[in-house]
Amino acid sequence: MTNERFQKIAAMLRRRQPDLTVIMEGVHKTHNLAAIARTCDAVGISNIHAITDLSHISLSSGVAMGSNRWLDLHTHTETGSIVAKLKKEGYQILAAHYDADAVDYKQVDYTIPSALIVGQELFGVSPEALHLCDKAVFIPMEGMVKSLNVSVATAVVLYEAHRQRQKAGFYERMRLSPQQYEQLLFEKCYPELAGKYRDRGVPYPPLNENGAIIEQEG
Repeated sequence: MTNERFQKIAAMLRRRQPDLTVIMEGVHKTHNLAAIARTCDAVGISNIHAITDLSHISLSSGVAMGSNRWLDLHTHTETGSIVAKLKKEGYQILAAHYDADAVDYKQVDYTIPSALIVGQELFGVSPEALHLCDKAVFIPMEGMVKSLNVSVATAVVLYEAHRQRQKAGFYERMRLSPQQYEQLLFEKCYPELAGKYRDRGVPYPPLNENGAIIEQEG
């Protein structure tokens, strides 16, 4: 771990947005999964969710450009449980879906805790997700085609969230708790070693200002 790389990782974590996330409902195409992951990393999202009946899904496509290393993907078998959990934590739940009740995506306040549900490539978000969400949002279209690729639509909405949060100064101050920051810093700098510490059930050792592990006595 070089000091330069350590400082880049530390700076990235200081800009992370712990109260902004995406729920991918049935998005299975590797290209789309990777593209969404890349956008999430770019706007400072660390945790994303996938609703899937597959035993394993991957973000490791070349489209992800390595962003999968900085994201934690959580999988769920149904939408209701993760939506209920996020609502309990104070999130507004938004569904990317066009209908008569949907609002222009730019009319939403993304500076409050927000989770965006995006649907699978062919059918969009499920009726369950629409029932559970607080608001549906749409992206205005001026041409003949009335929908965007799921990864493109996700990027459009997330960059509006980025714009609002940047204007509010969210990227200028660390929004992770000190405990979250120290934990993630060790895990992103030393992922293999972090796994060994977790397997042993012992806490991570502290790091010095250059990213080196501070050896503990005893």
